[in-house]
Amino acid sequence: MTGLGRDIAEPEPVSDPPEWAVHEDTGGANTPDGTSLVQLHESIATLLASRGQWRQAYQHLRSALELIHADKTEAPRIPEQLRREVDRLRREHAEAREQSIRDSLTASYNRRYLDQRLVTLLADRHTMVGGLAVALVDLDWFKQVNDTFGHLIGDRVLQRVVDLLQDGLPEDAFCARYGGEEFALVLPGVDGSTAVAMAEAARIKIESYPWSKIVLGLRVTVSIGIAHEPTLSLGSGPERQLRQADGLLYTAKQSGRNAVAYRVGGRTFLAGPAAGRRAVTESKALVY
Repeated sequence: MTGLGRDIAEPEPVSDPPEWAVHEDTGGANTPDGTSLVQLHESIATLLASRGQWRQAYQHLRSALELIHADKTEAPRIPEQLRREVDRLRREHAEAREQSIRDSLTASYNRRYLDQRLVTLLADRHTMVGGLAVALVDLDWFKQVNDTFGHLIGDRVLQRVVDLLQDGLPEDAFCARYGGEEFALVLPGVDGSTAVAMAEAARIKIESYPWSKIVLGLRVTVSIGIAHEPTLSLGSGPERQLRQADGLLYTAKQSGRNAVAYRVGGRTFLAGPAAGRRAVTESKALVY
């Protein structure tokens, strides 16, 4: 499993462009909401600067400055070519931003997005009903999958596991790659029992998937640790909840794998069938 807090090397995030950067041409210097040729030059400069194209950005800023100081009784018409350039740059900007928050292999969100989104959720905790659950999901014996079937099959397994984890998630929930073969499920606005049921459903879905369709003899299971915080308790930051989930994940591993571990009332339990056939071996990594 990946150690807590280990970062994945990713590109720096790109700041969002001004909302007024693209509008329909009205045939004059200003659109109905007041966008001018000067503003269009400035928006292009902002977009170019966000891509590191400083020379081109400087040229558009100079054009904006010249228009500001020009003594004209009639404002110039906004060229359609300039408007198309803004359109293209905004599309490329949006694509670059999306790529910066996605894992390249599985297309799930990456660690950067996970950290940023958790901070946002905690900031909005007063409007959240039910609380916040964070589950860490780790593939059991994944090294053996790579060693036995090869890394290409291992990559396909990771991609399919993400598909199964994301299947049926509530609107505000999401899956992010935490590192290696470990993933995070973030479930806002659910109570503790619902969160455990969702984690157990994901475990069953992965265990029962017909993996032999990918390659004969392949079997995949996951272990899950899930930490739930009621709305009123969400004040200590995401790190503590991630550590709790990480400790419970180790408990699920040490208790036989292919299980979901959670805590209620200061005690640790296993969900589903594992609860009736295994003893719980608590991890020393648990954070209370």
